Amino acid sequence: MNLKDFLDDFMNNDDLALLVRDTYELFGCPVMVVDVAFHAISWHRPAGFDDRMFQGSIDRGSLTYETGSFLVGSETGAQFVTLEDSPYQRRFSPLVTGGALVGYLILVDVHGALRDRDPQQFSQVESALAKQLSLESSRGSQTSSTDEAVLQSLLEGKFVDESLFRLQAEAAGLGRFAPKHLALVNLELYRSTNWSENALRGTLLDIFPRSRPLIHNGSVVFFLNSAPDMTLFHDICRQFSLRVVISAPIGTLFELPRVYAAACELMECLLPHMPHPFAVRAEAYHALLMLRQLAPRGDLVLPQVRALAERDAREQSLYCLTLYTYLCCHHSLQETCAALYTHRNTILYRIHRMKEDFDIPLDEADQHLALLLSSAMMLMELGQVKRFFPEERVADGPAAEPDIAKNGGTSHEPQRP
Repeated sequence: MNLKDFLDDFMNNDDLALLVRDTYELFGCPVMVVDVAFHAISWHRPAGFDDRMFQGSIDRGSLTYETGSFLVGSETGAQFVTLEDSPYQRRFSPLVTGGALVGYLILVDVHGALRDRDPQQFSQVESALAKQLSLESSRGSQTSSTDEAVLQSLLEGKFVDESLFRLQAEAAGLGRFAPKHLALVNLELYRSTNWSENALRGTLLDIFPRSRPLIHNGSVVFFLNSAPDMTLFHDICRQFSLRVVISAPIGTLFELPRVYAAACELMECLLPHMPHPFAVRAEAYHALLMLRQLAPRGDLVLPQVRALAERDAREQSLYCLTLYTYLCCHHSLQETCAALYTHRNTILYRIHRMKEDFDIPLDEADQHLALLLSSAMMLMELGQVKRFFPEERVADGPAAEPDIAKNGGTSHEPQRP
């Protein structure tokens, strides 16, 4: 088998299994193609090939979450992975067509020769497999009615008619399925070279036996039938190095796409700022999500507050933060000082400068909301996203200013406003 024969089969046939067999013959090693939900779609191996990781994936019909943890984040290119449970190194590569990830190609490097193969061969084979997998997946989605397939379609927003969804849900055994919350689990920190145990999925099903865990867009999604026990979630996250967002309450199952989208948005926002394992409730970050929605509307920010932010950016000062905190504290000087860990004279000086230099209408009650939103939007624009994380204590920023009152507070001139 050469590359030309492979491409001829691709052009003249409509058969993923044939292409997978051709891939085996071209590279001389066992092959498996999986979809984005880690289901084993097609594979080929030589007679007598004995590898329990490979066979286990076939027997289950899917990869373990442990395997999936290697695939998450690999969309940019191939990677070689050595596993404790197998004597063979694996080559993982994403299958992408039309800019969309549709699955993965796994090659078992039984001869230790894959690193020396022409990268162009891999590229053309992966492109053909991606196109064929996408075609066959679209055909299969028309007829699949398992509970997981219905939930996957629901999460993807494919049901526009609630009555049609209810008919499909009943047929798939979801008629009485009424979860209270959705849990979105990011696997990027989770690394296990033991493919055979399926430890994470087993743990989830032990603790949440009716949670119906599945893989969607590279993350684990499962469902809670009661209010989340956050202590339990923190323990799971520490054990498996997971990052978890627990959604707002779900009204009806048909609302799932909206709830899921909000959980994904929050996860996307948190990941750059929280590189450690965590478990959070989406409800605690409602203000942050609102501000993200407002971010494109910079034209709504009051001009005086934008000028204040420009000074902060230019001089590393903290006027916007002081304004936002002062408004959140209902103009309480004592509470503002405590929240910012800053002396009252410094806060008074900043407030005076805001009024005198920037014409901030602090004393006009009808401007309170506009000032609050404007200062919050500017803090987001200045990159101070973590100010809106509920577990983060609001402390003075990068250019912490010295306390200015000495010897009983007689001095009122700041050294650095």
